[in-house]
Order: sequence, then structure tokens, then C-alpha cells
Amino acid sequence: MDVNKLLENLNPAQREAVAAKASNLLILAGAGSGKTRVLIHRIAWLIEVMGVSPHAILAVTFTNKAAGEMRQRCTELLGYSARNLWVGTFHSIAHRLLRMHSADAGLSDSFQILDSDDQYRLIRRLVREMGLDESHWPARKAQWFINHHKDEGRRPDHIEPGYDHAERQWLEVYVQYEAYCRKASLVDFAELLLRAHELLLENTDLLAHYQHRFSHLLVDEFQDTNAIQYAFIHLLAGTSGWAFVVGDDDQSIYGWRGARVENVGQFERDFDDVSVIRLEQNYRSTGVILEAANAVIENNHGRLGKNLWTDGERGDLIRLFAAYNEHDEADFVVSSIDQCLDEGLSANDIAILYRSNAQSRLLEEQLMRKKIPYRVYGGQRFFERAEIKDALAYLRLMANPDDAAAIERVINVPARGIGEKTLVGIRQHAAEQGLSLWQAIARMLEHQLLTARAHSAVEGFVLLINDLREAYQDSTLEVQIEQSIRRSELMRHYDKEPLERREGREENLAELINAAGSFTLPTEDEQAGMSELISFLSHAALEAGERQGDEWDDCVQLMTLHSAKGLEFDTVFITGLEHGLFPHQMSIEEPGRFEEERRLCYVGITRARRHLTLSWAEARRWQGKNSLRRPSRFLKEIPTELLQHVRPARSGYSAPSGGMQDNANATGGLNLGQLVTHPSFGTGVILDCEGSGDHTRVQVNFDSVGSKWLVLSYANLTAV
Repeated sequence: MDVNKLLENLNPAQREAVAAKASNLLILAGAGSGKTRVLIHRIAWLIEVMGVSPHAILAVTFTNKAAGEMRQRCTELLGYSARNLWVGTFHSIAHRLLRMHSADAGLSDSFQILDSDDQYRLIRRLVREMGLDESHWPARKAQWFINHHKDEGRRPDHIEPGYDHAERQWLEVYVQYEAYCRKASLVDFAELLLRAHELLLENTDLLAHYQHRFSHLLVDEFQDTNAIQYAFIHLLAGTSGWAFVVGDDDQSIYGWRGARVENVGQFERDFDDVSVIRLEQNYRSTGVILEAANAVIENNHGRLGKNLWTDGERGDLIRLFAAYNEHDEADFVVSSIDQCLDEGLSANDIAILYRSNAQSRLLEEQLMRKKIPYRVYGGQRFFERAEIKDALAYLRLMANPDDAAAIERVINVPARGIGEKTLVGIRQHAAEQGLSLWQAIARMLEHQLLTARAHSAVEGFVLLINDLREAYQDSTLEVQIEQSIRRSELMRHYDKEPLERREGREENLAELINAAGSFTLPTEDEQAGMSELISFLSHAALEAGERQGDEWDDCVQLMTLHSAKGLEFDTVFITGLEHGLFPHQMSIEEPGRFEEERRLCYVGITRARRHLTLSWAEARRWQGKNSLRRPSRFLKEIPTELLQHVRPARSGYSAPSGGMQDNANATGGLNLGQLVTHPSFGTGVILDCEGSGDHTRVQVNFDSVGSKWLVLSYANLTAV
């Protein structure tokens, strides 16, 4: 390959990163600076110019979608298949290692992955069996406790609860949960990384093998790594491997789920002879947007530092709208979007961002009222849907009947007459005899330990699973799934649902069969000795654990600021920029969390390519209370010369043109933003007014009919 081809169309900083000598490299890649391009060209450079074998390269990213795109783009750039590269998420790479070395990891070769929902259901059952009051010991908190400690690399015996009663109780749940998972050979997402790390730590020959093999490790989104992920990379690199990590400390926004922004700085201390290269040229946003983003983020302390710039257009000023209340804000945002659509902008090039999911309701109402198509980003993914998880549970039992979570899910789906009392008895017998649930069922059937009715029902379930395993173990994946759905009579479980929902479930199950028909056993899974069924189940579990949204149709995108990371849109609206909402109230008193909120604002601003609108409300009903609000500190950090005040706040600014006043004198002092009722239209909010005397008109946004202009002297409005 022509070396020049690998460097063409790269800017100087990108070329420096791609063509750097073998060393430890920290690439500080700003938003929109082409980091993925740099990673892919670096892989090609290693192979084509430096003569590194593809087998010696390990590339890690954070979503399966990103990993697939990286592999595809590497293939296109190299001109031949990149199948031999180890490219994947932390979880998929850890899973691959555990499959290849399951015995060394203390796992059966048919171990199953618990997704988040299955993990929660298991923990909830254990909490109940331990006799704990769920109102005081919620399973969600136990799940967080367990995953948090695993992400930090801690087993139960590493935790010192001291005299904290709550900590001791959560620790006991962790102990019981871990014992259950080990017995059933179940592995949750956090366990994948922890177990893979322990596998290498405890097997020196295996560690030496992989340290020798992977001489070059490339990591994307390094600022999102948690403690165990960082330790995993550090361990694999050893003293001879070279790490090429790409990240942006200014975009570290996932501290609440374990990501440690300090890992970016720690890299320079833990790895030898680290070189730092900054990618600061932005190819996404206008100059005005970048200046605003730089001005906000520079208020954070301890940054490694960079300054985004562009050689593109300076662009329009950022619009700032001070709404009277949340209704006014929603009306303004959606009216602005309506205008954008009239001007020819595609709906899917427009996004509304907010700090909390609860903010979407009024925006959705306004979009529906104006018949503007929209999608709330981050909805339920295919492999998370109930009917799909039920079907997969039968497949998991075909692969491994000792999968307790799968038994729990479908032993009575569809209804077979196996009630909770029978299940409690089976669980107790399993615990007393030290057996798996499947083994306990077999023993109880053999020794007639169930009532006649329960015996018949449980025996029918066992015969079904055994028949599926024996009859179809050599069949294609498509046949296995089709027969498990048909013979289990799974659709009978949804008979009582409305026709539309039932048809939707049927369509989803048909699509699952289609997915099986088009599934190709990945090379790495084949090399690890996985069957097609085990590989497909692992793929489904890893997909269900990923929170990346699906592709969308031509509709406006609504999403939280956290969900927006990695995306970009022509036109962006960031709403609710108020103290206590954004930055969020819980972060205000904690310096570390407050700075993460500022990074979240930086991420939001840099999602916009050409047009950015910021809004806040002077009054908002929030969490059941009406309250006066004040603008976010982040708004004050944006230089005023970058802002266009569409409607300034009433306090501290003169009224804009158009005659709006603080109150409507013709009706005895009704205020803008006030809640009123009308004899015909019902309840609404005063948004605007114009004119004077008998000719005064007000704009009211009614809950039932939308926005209307009314002559005050005839409107008969009453304050609420």
C-alpha cells in the first residue's frame, strides 16, 4: 500500500498520531476532531508500514456498533478482510477470553450471560428468599452495590463493611448472589471483565501468552473506562506492549456508572514514556458554537487542556430564549422546529436535548399537536423485548439446562400450572441439597417430592426441554429457534393481550427467526470453539446490554444529554438550562459532580453543526411544585457576544419589540406566564400580549386546543 494514501486528507495533528513510532500514546481528541479516522488509519499504518501482524493488534471500543464500523472501515482502507483483528467492546473481548479458557476461569463451557434485567430478577428473588423487606432493601440498590464493587475489582471478601449495618446487609446479598451464579455458571456484565482480569492475573503462563501476542493495544473513548477496564488494559500491556489510547477528558460524563475521568491523567503516570497529541481541529461545528463550548469547559479545573477550532464558517449566533414557564418553552421550541421544517430542513437533522427524561412530556404534546413526527431516542431495543427474552430463555435451556435464570423466566411461561409455591419448594430443595435448579427438579420428580398436579406440570416442562435438546441439537440455528417457539407454545402466553400488541409480538418473534437465519458464526467465536447457538445467545446478551439507540426514520429526535454523546445534528435545542435542573440539584454541592455537569453541557453544545438554541424557564412546575427559576450558571459562562436574545428574561432586560409587557392591565393585572381558565377552551397559560386598552390581545396556550390569540375585553379569562 502507498504510504501517502494512509496520510492523505489528514491534518498535521492527525498525521502525527497515525505515523508515530511504537510508543505509548495518549491522543486527546476533541469533539468532532476525527478520532475514529485516526484510530483506523493507525491500525492500517501498524500493519502496512510498521509490519505489525494483525494478530498482534487488539482494538477496544465501547459499543458493538462502533466495533463493527471500525472493522468495516479497516477492511475498506486495507483492501482486504480485517477478520483476524481482535476488535470489540471490553465486554465482548472479555467474553471471548472466558469462552476460550472457561476451565481456567472456573466456568463451565456452556456458561450463560445474565443481562441487566435477568440480573435484577435474580437479585430480587434472592432478596425475598433472605427474608428482607423490599421497601427497605430494594433489589435495584443491591444490583448497583454488586456491579459497583465488581467495576472496582472487588469481590465480597475485599469489602470491609465495618459497623455500617446497611453495608453489611448489602454485602450478604452480594455473597448469596455470587454463590448462586457460580453454582449455575452464570456471568453478568460486570463479571465478564472482573473474571477475565482474574483469569490473567491468576494464570501467569496465559498472561505471558497474551502480553506477548498483543504488542499493540488501541482503546477508544478512554475517558469512559472504569477501574477494572483500566486495570485490564494495564495488565495486558505489561512492560512490552504499546498502548494507543484515544479520549477526551472534557467529554467524560458517565461518572455515575463508574467511568473515571482520572484514568486519562493516570495513563501518563502508569505507562512509560507517554507522548500526548492533541486533536483540536473540529470538522463538525461552526466557529461560534466552538467558541461557546471552549468558554464553558475552560471553567473546569484539572483539565489536560485543548481548544477546539475550525477553519470553516463562523456561523450564526446562538439563540437564547427565556421562557415564562415550561409550557412557553415547549411552545417556542416546537414552533421553531415547525419553521425549520417549512424552510426545508429534514426532521432527523433536528434534536431536542434535556437533562431529565421527565422534560420530554410537554415537548411531545406540542409535537403531536403540530403533527410533527418525533422519536424518543433510547427506547427499548429488540433483544430487550419481553417476548424475545422469553424465546431466548428456551434457547439458553437447550444450550445449558442448569441456567437457573432461564428456568425462572419460562418454567411457567406460558402458564403450565407451576405456581410460586412449587418454585419455592424447588429452590429450597436445591439449596438444601447443593444442587442446581435443574438437578433439584430431576431429583424431586424421581423421588415423588411434588404434589401430583405439580409433578405433572413440572415433568411436562422437563420433557419439553429435553425433547428440544435431543431433537434439534444438530439442526440449524433457525430451526432451533423456530421449533422452540412453536413447541413451547410461547404465543399462548400473550393470548389475552390486545390484538395490536399480540401481532407486534408475533412480528418480533418472526424477526428473531429471521435474525437466526442470517446469523454468521464470527471467526473469533469459531476459533474459541463456540457452537452457533452459544455464539448467537452471547451476541443477543451483549446487544441487550448496550444502550446505543437504533437507526431512526425522518423524525425529530428527543433525548437526554447523556444519550446524545457521539451524535451530531444540524440543529440542536438544549432545554431547561436552569439552576437545579441543569446543573442538576444533586451535583451542585459536589465539586466533582458539578464539573461533570459542565462537561455534559460541553457535550450538548458540540452536538450542533450549524444552529444551536438554548432555553430556560423563569417559572417551572417541577417534581409536583411550582417554583421560580434562575438561569443556569453555564449560560453565564458563554460570552454575551455569541448570544442572540430571542426573548430576554423579564428581570434585568428591557422588553423586546412587539409590545410585550409584564402584565395585561386591561383584565386587572393578569401576568404573562399566569395560569388562566376560559369558559370554552379550559385551562391555559398566557404567553404573550400586544396592543393596549380595549384592543389588547393575549396569546394563551390552552391544554385542549393549543395556542390562541384572544381580545382581553371579550375573553372572560379567570386567573387560576
